[in-house]
Amino acid sequence: MARLSPDAPVVQPDCSITESTFGRYTEVGRGSRIAYSHLGDYSYCDRYADIANATVGKFANIAAFTRIGATDHPLDTAACHHFLYRSDDYWDDAEPDAAFFDHRRSRRAVIGHDTWIGHGAMIKPEVTLGHGAVVASGAVVTKDVAPYTIVAGTPARVLRLRQPDAIAERLIALAWWDWPHDRLRQTLDDFRTLTAEAFLDKYAG
Repeated sequence: MARLSPDAPVVQPDCSITESTFGRYTEVGRGSRIAYSHLGDYSYCDRYADIANATVGKFANIAAFTRIGATDHPLDTAACHHFLYRSDDYWDDAEPDAAFFDHRRSRRAVIGHDTWIGHGAMIKPEVTLGHGAVVASGAVVTKDVAPYTIVAGTPARVLRLRQPDAIAERLIALAWWDWPHDRLRQTLDDFRTLTAEAFLDKYAG
């Protein structure tokens, strides 16, 4: 019997899940934190990923120890410590700064379909990874990444294209990530053996 299910995510031990939703066939690796986020169909994160305030598309591959939607501290105030907004942790008569948390949660990271985020990478708030993008291990992504582009470094910069623009455009138009589960199974051998261009020639005409 298949390990993953369309009905509920597989959540490994020691995870923290807060106000998040999950698509079909998803998995959350051991010790990960998912907060105020959505993982699309077939997406997964490996061990100790930290995903907050993010919308993750389908078929995203998120490696161990990654951080998506890494939150910021205030820099324009006299202090940057979180006693400013987690004030109720320090004083019985203080309230948390609800407006600060609302603003933080509004600054969403968006991860496209069929993306790969390498070990220990960080994606900052309000960054969008286009469909098919790849982030190298240890990269810190501070700006949007175009579809089917590979970025690396701190801050991340373009390393090379994953697919030529013409192939990338055809893959996005084909939108295989929206295919039914049964069709994915029927075409599995071609996914495994054909180049992207040959796959497109067969299924996109």
